[in-house]
Amino acid sequence: MRKLASLLFLLPVALTAQTLQIILPQQCVWRAGDDLRWSSPVLDETGWLPWSNWNASREPHLWVRCKADLSSLKTKENPAVQIELYAAYQLYLDGRVIGSAGDLGTGAFTMNIVREWPVSGSLASPAVLALRVTRRVASTVPVGHAPPLAIYTGSFDLLKNQRSALILSQVVPRVLPAVCCCMVGILGFVLLPLWFNDPARRELLLLAISCVGLPFIYLDYVAASTLLSFPVSVYFLVWALPAAIVNVTRALFPFALADRRVPLFFWVLIAVGNGLYLPSIILPLLPAAQSLALDSIRSNQLEAIGDVFRALENLAPFVAFLPWSRVTRRMKPLAVLTMMWGAVMMAFFSVRITGTHLPGIPDLQQRWGNAVASIENVTILCLVSALLLLLFREQQQTARERAILSGEMQAAQQVQGMLASAVLNTVPGMRVEVAFHPIREVGGDFYSCRILPGNRQRILLGDVSGKGAAAAMTAAVLLGAAQRRDHDHPAELLDHLNSVLADMRLGGFATCLCAELSAEGALIVANAGHLPPYLNGEEIPLECGVPLSITPDVRYTESAVCVAQDEQLTFLSDGVVEAQNNERELFGFDRTRQISTQSAEAIARAAQQFGQEDDITVLTLTFAGAEAIHA
Repeated sequence: MRKLASLLFLLPVALTAQTLQIILPQQCVWRAGDDLRWSSPVLDETGWLPWSNWNASREPHLWVRCKADLSSLKTKENPAVQIELYAAYQLYLDGRVIGSAGDLGTGAFTMNIVREWPVSGSLASPAVLALRVTRRVASTVPVGHAPPLAIYTGSFDLLKNQRSALILSQVVPRVLPAVCCCMVGILGFVLLPLWFNDPARRELLLLAISCVGLPFIYLDYVAASTLLSFPVSVYFLVWALPAAIVNVTRALFPFALADRRVPLFFWVLIAVGNGLYLPSIILPLLPAAQSLALDSIRSNQLEAIGDVFRALENLAPFVAFLPWSRVTRRMKPLAVLTMMWGAVMMAFFSVRITGTHLPGIPDLQQRWGNAVASIENVTILCLVSALLLLLFREQQQTARERAILSGEMQAAQQVQGMLASAVLNTVPGMRVEVAFHPIREVGGDFYSCRILPGNRQRILLGDVSGKGAAAAMTAAVLLGAAQRRDHDHPAELLDHLNSVLADMRLGGFATCLCAELSAEGALIVANAGHLPPYLNGEEIPLECGVPLSITPDVRYTESAVCVAQDEQLTFLSDGVVEAQNNERELFGFDRTRQISTQSAEAIARAAQQFGQEDDITVLTLTFAGAEAIHA
C-alpha cells in the first residue's frame, strides 16, 4: 500500500523527469557515543559500524555518518534533505548544522518524524551527512520496531510529495478501524444516560467506559500516521491508559451482566495483563538511557507476556455464564454476544503476541495486523450495537417490572398501614405511642393495640423473618389471624398464631409477644421468641418460648407482672438492639435499656442514627392507674 501510494503521488513529478536521491545503507556507518568532532567532513571512520545494525543498539546517544555525491542538488530548485527518524537528532552537512528536531538532552521528540531541511552553500564531493542522535524509545505501540532511518535528497516540493505519500500509505489501513471505534465510542455515550437512569446496573457503566475509551487508542494511531507534531510521550500515554481501562472494564462487564462475583483467578489475569501497560506510562518520566532500556524490554518481552494474560482474561464471558443451563432465556442472547466479543479479542491478542518476534513463531502482526484490526473493529461495532439494543430492551422490560413491583409495594404499604392503624385503639387512661420504621417500603414487623372486654389492653408485637413484601404479607396474615380473638388469653392467642403460620408452610418463622394489662395493673405476658419488654427501664424476666412456626405442637406459657401507676412499658423489635455503626458495633442491650424510658420515637430515632440494619418498631404504654381508667 505504501509503495502504491508513493507511485500515485510521484507519478506526475516523474513525468517531468524529476528524481529523488536515496542515501543507501551501504553509504552509512554509525557509532555509539556523543562527540561533536564526529560531524567533521574529514574524519577517520575506522571502528565505525555498518548502518544495517545500528537500530539494534541500546545506546541512547549515537552518531550516523553517510557519504554521498550530492552534486545533482546544484541543479534542483529549492534543494533539501528529508530525514525520517524516530528520535531526536541534529543534522550536519559537511560539518555545518542544517536542521534539528527534538531535545538532544532528553531524547524527547514529536511524532512528526519526517522533516525536510533546506540545503544551501557549497557541497563537498562526496558530501558528508552526519546525524547526532538521542533515542529514548525503541519501538512503536503496541509492538513493532521503530521505523528505520530513511534519508532522501531532492527538490523541496518533491520531498513534500514523498512525505504525503508516506502519510497516505500509513493512514489508509487505519481509517476503517478508527471510524468503527468512533462509532463504538458514540454508542458508549448513548449507554451513559441508561446507567444514570439506573445506577444499580453496573454492567451499563462498564460497557460505556469500555466503548468510550476505545476511540482514543485508534485516533492515537491515526494521529501518529498523519505525522502530527505531538510529543512521543503523549503517543504512548494516549495508547496505554485507555487500553488498560478498556481491557479492565471489558473483562469485568460479563460478570456484572451475569450478576456474578469476579473469581480471584480473573483478578490476577486483569492485574498482570493490564499492569504491564505501566512501563509505557512511566517512560516519559525516565532519563533517555533508562527509557530506551525499559522500552526495549517492554516491546520484546513484557508485551508478549501482557498479551497472553489479556487473551486469557477474555475468557471472562465463558466463565461468567457457567453453567449454561442456569442462564435465563432473556439473558442468553446477551451472553452469546459477550462470548463472541471475548472470542474476537482472544484472536486479536493472539495475533498481536507474534509481533514481539517470539523465536520460531512467524510475525503475523506484521503480515496481518492491519487486516485483523479492521476485522476486529467492524465486528466489535456490530456486537456492541447488538448489545446496546438488547440492553435497552432489557432496561425497558426491567423498568416495566419495577413499575409493577412499585405498584405492588405501594399496595402492600397501604395494606400494612391500614391494618396497623385499624387496630390501634387503647383503653382510656393508658397512653400508647408507636414508632414504626421499616428498612424498606414495607417491613416484617407488626403490632396491634386492642381493647378487650373488662377494660383490658392487649399489646401484640412481632417480627417476621426476612424483609420486604413477602415478610409484610406474612405479618398482615398474622394480624388478620389475631382479629376476633378477644377472648383468648395471651398464650392461647400465640398457640393460634403458631398453628396458622405453620399451616401456611411458608418456610419462615416469626417472633411474637402478646401482653394484656388490666385496669388494676395486672400484666400477663406470653412470649414466642421475642425480646422481653422493659418496665421503667428494667427488662421484665420472661420465659422465652420458641418462635412461631418452628414447632407446630408447642404450647406457650404466661408470666404475670404488676404495673404501678405512671410506670412505662416499652416493647420493641430486635431492629433496635441489632442496629450497627460503621465499625460494625451493635447498639446492644445496654444502650437499649438506658433509653427504654424515653418516648417510642426517640428510641427508634436513636437506633436509626446509630445504623439501621432491620425493621425498627417501638411501642410504649404508660399506665395511668385504675382511678384514671374508671374515671
